[in-house]
Amino acid sequence: MSDKQQPLFDKHEQAEKQDHGKCPECQSELTIKHSKKGSFIGCVNYPSCEYTRSLIEQERVEDKLLPNTECPKCQSILAVKQGRYGMFIGCSNFPDCDHIENSDRSEPIAEADIHCPSCNQGLLFKKTNRFGKNFYACDQYPSCKYVLNHAPIPKACPECGWPVMIKRQMSSGEVHICPQKKCGFKIKL
Repeated sequence: MSDKQQPLFDKHEQAEKQDHGKCPECQSELTIKHSKKGSFIGCVNYPSCEYTRSLIEQERVEDKLLPNTECPKCQSILAVKQGRYGMFIGCSNFPDCDHIENSDRSEPIAEADIHCPSCNQGLLFKKTNRFGKNFYACDQYPSCKYVLNHAPIPKACPECGWPVMIKRQMSSGEVHICPQKKCGFKIKL
């Protein structure tokens, strides 16, 4: 090993031996640990002490109350909150009230409303997930969790009678497919 490589290894070893403080539960040393889900900081007394924390500290934004607003379910004040998918507006009385305002990222699918085939009460809306991919979900969520990954069309399946089919663009052209896994009906246009 040359002298130029030696300092690189010394710095790497020093980084792993960096002091991460004391465990708040048992006052033992904390160290970097590795799992199949990634690296984290954990107590050296594992398994007798199971304290862990994230290796990367994420900044938490405090809820900000919105004056002159009212929750339609419980009449509490609405607040800007931070969730796993980003910022949203919800009831300040959470968890007693689970009201969340409709986000700007949902829009009706087309001029013709498509009713949810699962609950028969809601409409299917086009939404965007946190990665920018579109999906189609019932607007009665969380009571109805029906979701499609491809654009629905208001046409019943000729084979099983399911009220909607999905439209997919394949290399061979546009295809209409029944979203029911048991059916699998497909027609090329």
